[in-house]
Amino acid sequence: MLTTVESMTPDELKAACLSYRGAEEDFPFGPEASVFKVAGKVFAISRLDAEPLAVSLKCDPEKATGLRAAYPAIIPGYHLNKRHWNTVTIDGSLDEQMVLDLIEDSYDLVVNSLTRAQRAALHAGDEA
Repeated sequence: MLTTVESMTPDELKAACLSYRGAEEDFPFGPEASVFKVAGKVFAISRLDAEPLAVSLKCDPEKATGLRAAYPAIIPGYHLNKRHWNTVTIDGSLDEQMVLDLIEDSYDLVVNSLTRAQRAALHAGDEA
């Protein structure tokens, strides 16, 4: 059974972002903004203490446009390249699985942009 996103807590969002191979949390913009990276490249940004909870994620530009048109909780990335980033508000209007899928898509976009050597190191379990 899918739960609504409103049940997703900041800790669950953080755990989802950190569940991917090589994912790390960093704070380059100060202690209030969690930045999730793989091989030094950002795939998610969230103010985990914000109300409502939201996360900015990389997205294929064509898919990003469609998601924004279909879901009011998905808007162009806040303070980011609006062509490649969406901000997803976790307000209960999207189911949790959809948010998890968008996080995975963002991670995959970043991993696919890595060099062959970086991907090989990541899959070997090494930090790239």
